Amino acid sequence: MMAPVSSFPAQVLRFAADEDWVVNEGWDIESRRLKADGCDVIFATYPEGMSLEPHQHDDMDIVGVVTKGVVRLTIGGMERHYTPGEWFHVPPSVVHSATYEEECSQVELVFPVQDASAQPSH
Repeated sequence: MMAPVSSFPAQVLRFAADEDWVVNEGWDIESRRLKADGCDVIFATYPEGMSLEPHQHDDMDIVGVVTKGVVRLTIGGMERHYTPGEWFHVPPSVVHSATYEEECSQVELVFPVQDASAQPSH
């Protein structure tokens, strides 16, 4: 599938393309990554009809906001539609999936999760 036309401002398009943000065979996902202090900020546009199968990330805590379109997210067994201006949270190690019912742009803040065994004890 062809990558959608960007719904982000030209200034965002200056950030490095992030080819590895979502790997879903047959779909082109436009995504840009801004490295920030304590997190990465991902600007991504997902094409209409794309689905992400149930999966989990043990190493990241994701908070995001839809800026365009509609996404159906199932997070920890709870399904909900998110529209522009609505925030979502995908906690670490929680199974989630997504269906993009129309082209959907999101800004996602990705916070790394430290391995609990590597944390100093108090």
